[in-house]
Amino acid sequence: MSRFSLVNWLLVLAVVVLAAVPLVFVDSETGFGGADGLAAERIEAENPGFAPWATPVFEPGSETASGLFALQAAVGAGFLGYFFGAARTRRRLTRHALGPDDPA
Repeated sequence: MSRFSLVNWLLVLAVVVLAAVPLVFVDSETGFGGADGLAAERIEAENPGFAPWATPVFEPGSETASGLFALQAAVGAGFLGYFFGAARTRRRLTRHALGPDDPA
């Protein structure tokens, strides 16, 4: 096994361990309320008579919200990938156009 292959397998193992450890050690009865719920509770505790001045236009169900969040992350990753790929291609083409002897 080459050193490159060994390093890749060790990195894969590290990622699997990092993903599995929280699943094993986090109590399954833990409630994941999110920051929005905590903020609303704190505002209500500090200002009992507080009334929100705006209401949501669209409030999807939890599964739909999760899917929309995943879609947002995928679109963002696509834009970042396109940007970095275009920047790298532009740099390669510029370097190729200048020639191997030009310091760029």
